[in-house]
Amino acid sequence: MGPLPAVAAVRVAVRRCLGDLAPGELVLVACSGGADSLALAAATAFEAPRAGLRAGAVTVDHGLQPGSAERAERLRHVLGDLGLDPVEVVPVQVGAEGGPEAAARTARYRALDEAAERLGAAAVLLGHTRDDQAETVLLGLARGSGARSLAGMPARFGRYRRPLLDVPRATTRAACVDQGLEPWEDPHNADPAYTRARIRHQALPALEAALGPGVSAALARTARLLRDDADALDAWAERARVECVTPNGGLDTDALAALPPAVRRRVLRRAAVEAGSPAGSLFAVHVEAVDALVTAWRGQGPVQLPGGVVAVRRCGTLYLGQEPPTQS
Repeated sequence: MGPLPAVAAVRVAVRRCLGDLAPGELVLVACSGGADSLALAAATAFEAPRAGLRAGAVTVDHGLQPGSAERAERLRHVLGDLGLDPVEVVPVQVGAEGGPEAAARTARYRALDEAAERLGAAAVLLGHTRDDQAETVLLGLARGSGARSLAGMPARFGRYRRPLLDVPRATTRAACVDQGLEPWEDPHNADPAYTRARIRHQALPALEAALGPGVSAALARTARLLRDDADALDAWAERARVECVTPNGGLDTDALAALPPAVRRRVLRRAAVEAGSPAGSLFAVHVEAVDALVTAWRGQGPVQLPGGVVAVRRCGTLYLGQEPPTQS
């Protein structure tokens, strides 16, 4: 008798995700103890040995709630009982930059990166589901940040992989029940002080009520389609950027103006990031202000960007840097 449907669905997703790894390599599961990552951990413990892989886990203790250290230690035993080895608990200090959600995410990825390097992991699996993807798309829509933001979370980036992006959250919960696993419910996930919690418990249910079931699946499908489009535009923009660079390191405004807006703004955004503007703080309104130096030039002064970056146009050339070039 085979596994129950929910368990099978999670295992199949993990099996497909691990297919390109070489036998003997180590894969780590980032596990918070919630239903999504716990179901992912159980599926990885089952599938990895059958693919000739080693499987371990890392749980990051953010220290943001009473009893977090004890809870992380209990989870370590649960993960070990699933057959994962090594299993590490990594405590972190969460800062304040960018708000509590962003600061916790930064601390978490730093800890996961360090653990992966130390243990020699070929891949780190994250438990984001189709519902998480839908929430991310809505957040991007609210920010008005363009196709890349609406493309949601990638299935892979660097060493990180998200096997469950096509798996509903209800399936991971059912998989935990079917295997006798007791997930931990993070109270932050229901706290309306957090934007994502409001999306999850207010915005998405309201959309489902107004438009009918299937909204989360449609948003996730939209993200997948937009990611293909965004990848193609990014590749075009990279080629265009090389062609626009002037001998003195600026960007030729005539060459920029000849580009389609979607490509030109990608060139400008990438130039701003390379000049030192933090990608997470660089919004569409900033890029549009720089774009106006190219397409609506009336002799206006420099544009100030996050990170102390300045964009200025001089003699048909656009310069981006920590300070504008000396007037010649």
